[in-house]
Amino acid sequence: MTALNSILASTLLLQAVSVVRGDSADAVSSRLQVHVPHTLFRPDGYDHREALFGVPPYGGSIAQSIFYADSDLCDPTVDTRKGYPIRSKDSKGKMEPWPSPYILMVDRGGCSFVQKVRNAQRSGAAGVVIADNTCLCSDTNCVSANGEDVCQPAEPIMADDGSGGDISIPSFLMFKTDADQIKAEVRANHMVQVEMQWALPQPDDRVEYDLWTTPSDPVSKEFQKNFKSVSQALGDRAYFTPHMYVYDGVKSNCQGLDGENMCFNLCTNNGRYCATDPDNDLDHGISGADVVKESLRRICIWKHYGEQDGIGKEWWDYTSEFIERCDNPDYFANDDCVKDVYKHSGIKGDIVDRCIRDSGGLDQDNTNTFLELEMSAQVKRGVVILPTAFVNTVALRGGLSVDTVFTAICNGYLEGTEPSICKQCDGCSDFETCIQKKKCNGRGGGGVSMHTFMGSILLIAALFGGAAFWHYRKTREDMRDQVRGILAEYMPLEGDDGHIGSPMDFARKGGTESLMT
Repeated sequence: MTALNSILASTLLLQAVSVVRGDSADAVSSRLQVHVPHTLFRPDGYDHREALFGVPPYGGSIAQSIFYADSDLCDPTVDTRKGYPIRSKDSKGKMEPWPSPYILMVDRGGCSFVQKVRNAQRSGAAGVVIADNTCLCSDTNCVSANGEDVCQPAEPIMADDGSGGDISIPSFLMFKTDADQIKAEVRANHMVQVEMQWALPQPDDRVEYDLWTTPSDPVSKEFQKNFKSVSQALGDRAYFTPHMYVYDGVKSNCQGLDGENMCFNLCTNNGRYCATDPDNDLDHGISGADVVKESLRRICIWKHYGEQDGIGKEWWDYTSEFIERCDNPDYFANDDCVKDVYKHSGIKGDIVDRCIRDSGGLDQDNTNTFLELEMSAQVKRGVVILPTAFVNTVALRGGLSVDTVFTAICNGYLEGTEPSICKQCDGCSDFETCIQKKKCNGRGGGGVSMHTFMGSILLIAALFGGAAFWHYRKTREDMRDQVRGILAEYMPLEGDDGHIGSPMDFARKGGTESLMT
């Protein structure tokens, strides 16, 4: 049974990858343009697909010369002296290396997209363009290599293979017809300058953010337990939408021709909606069907307790309480445990149960409206890796944590419209306390406020001023004492009455005046 679970997981992931568009539909718009030679310039740029890994410079661009690698870039050791255009030779007779920074073009195939981009990054590339080597069946102008009548029915996606967390440069996939033109130009030893550009979504005074996860996902649990206070602090200035990732069992052949569930207990609705088994044990513990059921429950809770205001206090309470009370093999699918969570989070169970039934339920060969909408949304958004958070449709790269999501949300506002909590807690060392009390007790490495900075400057100036004044007074008194001592020792004078006074009498009267008279 564990083998079946493993096979299904791979099949479901491949199915999801095959249908996702790399540009993620309404996600951040990116642009690919050729500036040199002008014959390859296109007013609307080149069609492309953006990778789902790496860190694009949102709001910026990279415009550099492009080099075509003379290898598949699957070997970590990249020879930067090969490829096109052919470089001139140095004084030792060797080809000069590609001058950094540069954009590197490499053919698709041989290894994963992540592996190619990682090796390009190590070689010094600022960006990567993957040249597709197979025609799309929909592209009637495309000519397959070697004249073979071979095409691919679906667009490829530059998905993360699970190891792309160390990739820091951006990358695009370019379709074969367009990529062939650039390769022909550089193979003729002509320089080609390419620009990769990214635009931020238009910000306003409200930020929308999403979280894609599953009830069994271990990575997002800490975030779901601790983000409620942030959500409430942001109030109606930020709108949250939780999404549950569900696999399409029909496209993954989990539903037989007679409507029978072919994937055991990984799916509901006779194989329509599926999830992988978190225990990797189909005979015991939590099943994929249990995960689907809990996913639908959380969708319904949000529909009734969070969709209207985008804050969803009860949803956050339920999720946190479920993780604390029921998130284990013994109680995950236990109805009594769920009812206990309802009680502690202020949720009416009959409302949620009715929502589950009205949406189509989880029994028999019925379609479920909410689960269908989730599967459609995940394809449209281009979600493959879990968990994934979006802020203003921009996918957050890197780890999922409370402070990183909070910072991204605060950066998503139109300048000058961010809520006060963003200013109060920016760079605060005790972040969670600041969110709860709306007051920062100390700044971390992120900097200090202007008020604190100016106060410190004034205090330091006052201390230095006081020290300088004290030093001046002390030095003046010391000099007076020295002068008096000298005059008293060497210049005793006779008084008017013929009496020779003591040296100190002279000093007290002022030695200079006596000398002048």
